[in-house]
Formats: sequence, structure tokens, C-alpha cells
Amino acid sequence: MASHSDTLVVFFGATAGANGGKLGSDEREIILLVWQIVDLHEKKVGKLQRCLVKPDTLELTDQCKEDTGLTLDDIVKAEPLDKALQQFQQSVSSELKCLGRSSYTLCVNSPLIIRQALHPEASKKNLVLPECFFTFVDVRKEFHKCCPNAGPVQKLELPSMLEYVGLPAVSEQSMGVREVRSMVQLTLCILAEPYSQNVITIFSSVFSSKTEPVDSETVIRARGLPWQSSDQDIARFFKGLSIAKGGVALCLNAQGRRNGEALVRFINSEHRDLALERHKHHMGSRYIEVYKATGEEFLKIAGGTSNEVAQFLSKENQVIIRMRGLPFTATPQEVLSFLGPESPVTDDAEGLLFVKYPDGRPTGDAFVLFSCEEYAQNALKKHKQILGKRYIELFRSTAAEVQQVLNRYMSTPLISTLPPSPIVSTRDCVRLRGLPYTAGIEDILEFMGEHTVDIKPHGVHMVLNQQGRPSGDAFIQMKSSDKAFIVAQKCHKKTMKDRYVEVFQCSTEEMSIVLMGGTLNRSGLSPPPCKLPCNKIEDETGRQ
Repeated sequence: MASHSDTLVVFFGATAGANGGKLGSDEREIILLVWQIVDLHEKKVGKLQRCLVKPDTLELTDQCKEDTGLTLDDIVKAEPLDKALQQFQQSVSSELKCLGRSSYTLCVNSPLIIRQALHPEASKKNLVLPECFFTFVDVRKEFHKCCPNAGPVQKLELPSMLEYVGLPAVSEQSMGVREVRSMVQLTLCILAEPYSQNVITIFSSVFSSKTEPVDSETVIRARGLPWQSSDQDIARFFKGLSIAKGGVALCLNAQGRRNGEALVRFINSEHRDLALERHKHHMGSRYIEVYKATGEEFLKIAGGTSNEVAQFLSKENQVIIRMRGLPFTATPQEVLSFLGPESPVTDDAEGLLFVKYPDGRPTGDAFVLFSCEEYAQNALKKHKQILGKRYIELFRSTAAEVQQVLNRYMSTPLISTLPPSPIVSTRDCVRLRGLPYTAGIEDILEFMGEHTVDIKPHGVHMVLNQQGRPSGDAFIQMKSSDKAFIVAQKCHKKTMKDRYVEVFQCSTEEMSIVLMGGTLNRSGLSPPPCKLPCNKIEDETGRQ
């Protein structure tokens, strides 16, 4: 029997909150690790190891206590995750040495413990995971290859798999021990060529073409991102999942500034579905909303056919920095001198791309290529330093943002140049005005009452001000214009937490304009301004 490794390490983990099929969905920390070695050549098993882990937040949900049988008293004296992982490594290495084996591969019953729990938690705690946690075998997929008639992989459970091959269910009551022993039995039964899958693919930013098809089942929209977020920050948020090359497209508003949204493309629908489970997980102190999106939406933002951009981005493995607020008279040599010898630009002036209006006038924006992270970091240290008489802002950027900015400035009239005639469109949305600043989506759903069933999936959008705080407004997408009309009639001036709330019918287009920074009042639509004073730029928050 051939294998990538001499040994399998059957591995299980549990968190302080949801476990099973929802493991990792609530951001709870890992509190339990269980593992056992299986010698693939001798078909023998090692000693079962069980390690409790002390979380930073000492709190267990009632469901966790019931599932695991653990209490706070059990975990309060345990070691934190970094020490537990060291214990895991030392234990496995010692046992491998005794067996005379040189390598091993993890074997799990579900990718959730690796992708949705271990990698995200390690990322938040700035822990460097051992190499073994970047590759694993899914026992369900191995079983399905041997027994394809047993049912779809997603519905396979350990007891049903054991029953299918005529093995008795494991009687152990302790969570983790039961699962590991069940997996070991199955592994010995179906022992064959392990199927290893990479947890992380190398994340890179490459140019996407609008002619390249994108599967809609692989794309999500993330909302509520800090305005300064880069593609690397987003990749870190989705740590444990594989983002396609060039798969992060940061969305911009009508002024070319980031609006707190991004479209992210994953390598397949399985990873996209796991990404959706991170809805309202946190990036720092902000929660991020995650929704389904389409391939068409992704290409609209990330795709491009500009030869100028294609040539600029043709050099691979470059770090891209965006400069904003440049004097309109700034020359390439002045920009290179501003960046200095400690942050050399790739190919000197050829590594600069100035953004211009269709008539050739400079916009004050430019993109810069650096050959390594060190040079880019040196450049970022010059954020808000002076060139001429203006301070210059520098941010990490992406290939998709380069294309998007060029598209916006080089295309024909932006929203702000539209004639003031009223927008004629389907009025299938309602706007809520005067909400309590503490109101959340749950409060809005309660306010909507019986009309909640007529809201489109993920159709509630909170409007935040420039500081990222609630503005007292929200938009709701209804299933039809008739439903929106009824809600506006029935719910107008109903109270929420001692405040009456105004409800107006509006269109999707009007909602979109407001979410991009425009205003909507009783007299109609006021689109976003073309430019904002320089002193307001630093207060821009992408959260709309």
C-alpha cells in the first residue's frame, strides 16, 4: 500500500461553542484536541492522546458543555493553544521516532477543524502553524472513493460509515475519543492511497480578463471592511480557505475610494460555502458581512481589457502600492525621489502608473510596483509625508483595484454627471429613517413583523456614516414593488425603542447610490460629490 507519508495522525478538535457541522461558524476558540497515530505499513495504532486547551475567553456555551462533557473547571488549568500545539508536535515526533517513521499526514472527519477553526484562530493570535496543518486527508472522501454508493460525502457520518462496512459503533462516551477511535477503525478498514488536499494555496494578485469565465458558485461579497483593508487583509480574514489567484477585488465608490466591500473568488464551491459561514465574523473590532455574489459581478470589478494596465501588471510577483493626493504637476522623477532609495520602484519610471482623466489631466492618483515586501513597507512609512505642498497617502493595493480605478476615470460620465431628471426604475425597496442608533438587523426584522417573509435573502442593509457608526438609516430589499408599497403604508411611523421610524418606498438604484456615499431625501436623489476636500479623505471609512 503506497502513501505520501509513512503514518497518519487521526486528528479531532472541539471549540467552546458550536461543534459538528457548525464548528467554527461562531468564532469560538478551540478547547479540545484528540489524536492517535496509525502506522500505514504495519496497520498498527499508537496511544490515543487527549489535550485540553485554555481559551482566552473563559466561557463555554451550554451546547458545548453538553456535547463535550467539559466544564470551566476542566479547562481553566489547561495550556493555551500555542502550548497545546507544541505538545502535539512533541508527542507525534516522539512516537514517530519510536516507530522508525519519518513523516505523517493528518486525517480528519471534516475539514472544518482545520479550515474554519485552527487556521483562523492561529491567524488572530499570530501563531505560526506547523507545516502538518497545511495538508490533510478527509476520511469521508476516502470512504466515498471506496464506497461510492454509501451516499454523498457531505452527508456521511461516522456511525453510518461504520455500519455500512459492518463495523460496530464505538461505545466510548467521551467526545473526541469516540470520533478518533471511529476514524481509526474506518482508516484500517479502507486503508488505501490517501487523498491529500492543500489547505492553503499561495495567494497572489494577478490580472483577470473580462473574457475569462467565473463560476458564480465560487464568489462572495464581503461588506463592512475597514477602508484601508488590502487584499492580504482579506486573505487573512478567510485564512484556511483557498482563494483563487487574483481572486480579491476591492470595490470603489464613485470617487474612486474603497467603499468597504470586496468580491472574493475561491477555488471551488466548497470553499465558497465555508466562506459564507464566516458571515459576521470579525476583522479586528468590526464584523464583516459575507453574502453570495455572481461571476458577472466579480468580472465587472476585477476584469479589464486595458492594454496600459495589462502592460503595467505584466510583471509577476510585484507588490502594488496606491498613492493618492499627488500634486497635479508631479513628475515621475519627483515621485521616485519622494519614495527614496530605500524603496526602489521596479524598473524605475516604468513601475509608475499615473491615473488620468480622459482628456489627459492628472487625477492625483498613481500606482507603484515594488519587487518585494520590504521595499513596499519602506514606501508605506512615507504615508502622509509632504510632496510639494501636499501630504501624500499610501495604501496597499491590488491588480483589480488598478483596473477599477482606471476604468472609472477613463470611462464616460460618472454618476455625479447624470442629469437631475428622476430615476425611473422598479421601486422594490424601502428606506427606514430615524432608527435608534443601537438598532441591529434583528430589531429591524422585529419591526417589520409579518412583512419579514417578503424580504429578499440578505436584503437588510444598514447605512453607516463616514466614521463607520450607525446613521439611523437602513434599506430593505423586498420581493416586489407591491410588497414595498404595502410595507411603506403599514410601517410608516411605527415605533422602535420609543422612536417612531419613517418608512419610504424607493428603488434599488437609489439604495445603491446612498450606499456609495450619495444622499436621498424627500426632494429626490443627490449623488456623491465628484471630489471631497483633502482634509476629509482620512476620515473616509469604507463601511457604507
